[in-house]
Amino acid sequence: MTPSTPGANGWQRFWNRGGWWRSLLLVVAYYALYQLGSLAFIPLYTSTDDPAALVWFGTVLPVALGGFILLLFAWSVGWLRELFGRQPIGGRGWMWIAVGVVLLSNVLRFATVDYGAAGAGIVLAWLVGGLCVGFAEEVLTRGFVVNLMRKGGYREITVAAVSAALFAVLHAGNLLSGQSPFATAFQLVYTFAFGILMYLSLRVTGSLIWPILLHASTDPSIFLQTLYPADGALTTIAAQGNILVILAGIVLLFFIRGKVADPARTIEPSASPRTNG
Repeated sequence: MTPSTPGANGWQRFWNRGGWWRSLLLVVAYYALYQLGSLAFIPLYTSTDDPAALVWFGTVLPVALGGFILLLFAWSVGWLRELFGRQPIGGRGWMWIAVGVVLLSNVLRFATVDYGAAGAGIVLAWLVGGLCVGFAEEVLTRGFVVNLMRKGGYREITVAAVSAALFAVLHAGNLLSGQSPFATAFQLVYTFAFGILMYLSLRVTGSLIWPILLHASTDPSIFLQTLYPADGALTTIAAQGNILVILAGIVLLFFIRGKVADPARTIEPSASPRTNG
């Protein structure tokens, strides 16, 4: 849908113009609504000391609400098909490196979790939480932000960088929860690089579903391996996965090429908007 799509209302035309500042506006609005929605679960969170219940009330339910809000927004602007359909630009073979790096890191972490110490309840809660986080954060950044940036006419390297930067900024709020400035700074670097790898996963697979699933397996692997590490040398190796992600994301960013043609500005009606770059 473009700004000139027949039947589009003013709300839809506003978002269909795209651009970086609309991307920023959407991320800020989502973050504010997410924080407000989280307040509804505080009574449940503070009423228990069960570790699994804390994950459900502190992570799963608030993020699930955020994902629902994003789906409502997608429906309101008529973007459900654009977000979850085939991507308008293809990928290159080297982009599979991004998928491989994330999978390798996650598999190593899952393999070095002390599941006996964690317990089935915690593991299940984090797996569901990971799915909710992966859905909400990927729909927001690799879905909406990427789509808005492409509608604004930006080249794909800018699309990737802005979507990753806004994804990283979402995590700056951890300072408010007492996280140290050093830990937050490292997290911002990591999440930016991870965002680049998720963008490349989007490109090379052609569908938003795959970054969602990759992301869904990442958060549980990190939290479970950090809180319940198994004994052994492999655990130390697995703990370095974040460094691998940072290096891969920063390096691969500079190889991104291509641009999605704007259907509203295409001179030849028969020209295809799908390109490879």
